[in-house]
Amino acid sequence: MKKDVISNCFEQLIAILTLSQKCLKSEIDFFYTLVADTYRSGGKLIIFGNGGSASDAQHFAAELIGKYKKVRNPLPAISLNSDSSVLTCISNDFGYEHVFSRQIRALANKNDLLIGLSTSGTSVNVINGLNEALNIGCKSILMTGPKERVQDNKYSLNIFVPSESTARIQEVHGLVIHILCKLIDEDKSLHDD
Repeated sequence: MKKDVISNCFEQLIAILTLSQKCLKSEIDFFYTLVADTYRSGGKLIIFGNGGSASDAQHFAAELIGKYKKVRNPLPAISLNSDSSVLTCISNDFGYEHVFSRQIRALANKNDLLIGLSTSGTSVNVINGLNEALNIGCKSILMTGPKERVQDNKYSLNIFVPSESTARIQEVHGLVIHILCKLIDEDKSLHDD
């Protein structure tokens, strides 16, 4: 039984990675263009999500401020789900649905790129945050699951992972983040060697 579960998880991931490789290449390429253009224009990345997606947001910001593989100058990135005092203050005083939009109103500038992660594509606080980014005039990206779940495609880019499994969606999001970090490492125009 355990061996079946283990094998099944590997097989599911291999299948979704194969499918994602076929359907996400151009989206990841454009994602990188948005990231590079943001840094070249003096902007920063603002990344946010709930639960496992919050972990992915923190992970991405850490790779940019710290390093992925190559030691380079730090790149500006903020994970909006990292400050427990801000999260609990906004949740208590304004409601959890405003936990990202209020921070974005305080921290975002037009040159910034906002990245919301929501495996369902329907997390109200993530959608509110991306909508606030649009109000400010920022470019915005939604990283999510299948496109059928998303009501509105008004963002600069949507990364649709073609899976119904939250775990598989998050695993592909992690790979996309690492691909972007690898591309940043190799782009000498973004950092001093």
